[in-house]
Amino acid sequence: MIEISLNNAVKNYGFKNILDEFNLEVITGDRVALIGPNGSGKTTLFKIISGEEQLDKGMISMRKNASLGYLSQIPPQVKDNCTVRDILMRKFKKLLEMERNMRELENQFSSANEVQLKKLLNTYGKLQDQFEKLGGYTLDEKMSKICNGFKIKNEMLERYYNSLSGGEKTIVNLASLIISNPDILLLDEPTNHLDIDTLEWFESFLSNYKGTILISSHDRYFLDKVATKTVLIDHGKEDVYHGNYSYYLKESERRELAEFEEFKNQQKKIEAMKETIKKLKEWGSRGDNPRFFRRAACIERKLEKMEVLERPEKKKSLPLDFEVSGRSGKDVLVVENLGIVLGEKEIFDGVSMELKYGEKVCLMGKNGAGKSTFIKAIRNGENICQGEIKLGSNVLIGYIPQEIKFENENATVLEIARQAFNGTETHMRSSLAKFLFYGENVFKKVGTLSGGEKVRLKLFELIQRKANLLILDEPTNHIDIDTKEILEEALKEYQGTLLFVSHDRYFINRVAERVLNIENKQLISYLGNYDFYKEHKDQKLT
Repeated sequence: MIEISLNNAVKNYGFKNILDEFNLEVITGDRVALIGPNGSGKTTLFKIISGEEQLDKGMISMRKNASLGYLSQIPPQVKDNCTVRDILMRKFKKLLEMERNMRELENQFSSANEVQLKKLLNTYGKLQDQFEKLGGYTLDEKMSKICNGFKIKNEMLERYYNSLSGGEKTIVNLASLIISNPDILLLDEPTNHLDIDTLEWFESFLSNYKGTILISSHDRYFLDKVATKTVLIDHGKEDVYHGNYSYYLKESERRELAEFEEFKNQQKKIEAMKETIKKLKEWGSRGDNPRFFRRAACIERKLEKMEVLERPEKKKSLPLDFEVSGRSGKDVLVVENLGIVLGEKEIFDGVSMELKYGEKVCLMGKNGAGKSTFIKAIRNGENICQGEIKLGSNVLIGYIPQEIKFENENATVLEIARQAFNGTETHMRSSLAKFLFYGENVFKKVGTLSGGEKVRLKLFELIQRKANLLILDEPTNHIDIDTKEILEEALKEYQGTLLFVSHDRYFINRVAERVLNIENKQLISYLGNYDFYKEHKDQKLT
């Protein structure tokens, strides 16, 4: 059964069509991943389906009586006295009212005479049947399961919603949506604030969800686990792939090669036709024979009617070539009996580890386990209570923090680039353009840059440094999928040593050769990528 259908949908903002004769058909049970560059129209599509925005042209239809739940990237505003429990139960006002009515009837049983009691029991029975059919008796169990999955503890239920952080609000809204069990789920970046344990629970939940799901996410591992169909939105058009994200990658590469071959073959055919036209006209002129001119004209008409294929576009690329100024010693980092205490909380107790030249290591751990603290200790020895951290000989560190800030937030992109770049102004402007900073963009103040722009500028700085030890704290947080893949390829080719923190399991699988996981104030080493770590950690728990 068709749940959602869009036909020749057009949505225009100013001079640009975000959707340009876009077509989509979503069948009952589909789990659709929407992918595409930032600004390609994924959020716009969600708003149109949810009814927040209207199409300029075309048609949209939904299955009659289908219930819809929409998680937007920006949490909605609510009244100040609204608690987390209120948000979670907001779709169940009818059930809660029925439950109150049942309690009131129960209170009347003891004081009623026989005739009144018979009437009360009849009313109560009908109400009870309706309450059961609507899931009233399983609501508490369902709410408990969802809250446990999203790690919403009992004390959080009584907090005012408006006192929560942005991430906490997103999690609460997501939980509220899941509890209400709509026929169609629209999830716009649902994984942004979930840790890996919660993500894995959520993946399992969605994989068994009975309804229809549309998801926009930069988490490729999540999309691989959940999606059964992938729709690429680019230049306002749709490109449908009947599989998950990994299937899309392989199939899109096959299609690109086929399109390029088709383009090349058509170009050869056009050149051959032009050459034939030229020869026929030459022969006609030499022999004064109109037959050759007629044949040439016939081929020219065919050429004019031919639908000429456009050359397939190449994916955008950034020149991420991490050179090293010189190799370091074999022992890049040695940590011995390290203890770190923050306030009254002990983070590490007697940690020892080594990092060898050329290793690519991912540092993992739950939120608050001490990943960023460990990196700070490596860089400047902060919060070390005991033990020793030793950097090897000739180690030059390049670092990207989780929250990117510049010393002078009022400096322009151009001014920051000048501090890092060793070369002519022309060469520098050319290099900045390759990082998508060109024209008026180079005069933007760095404090006003988006998260993705800050990452690009930091990567520009990092490449100039030619460091032989890269330390990256959540480097993929603010970049789109295409840029992630470019970064992955560059890091795989990097000749130096890499230590990075990430929750991006797809990125870890592509880059890491070893995982260091923080467990019980220790660093436990797993010689492999994320999947290897997960398999062996699960074996330890069973």
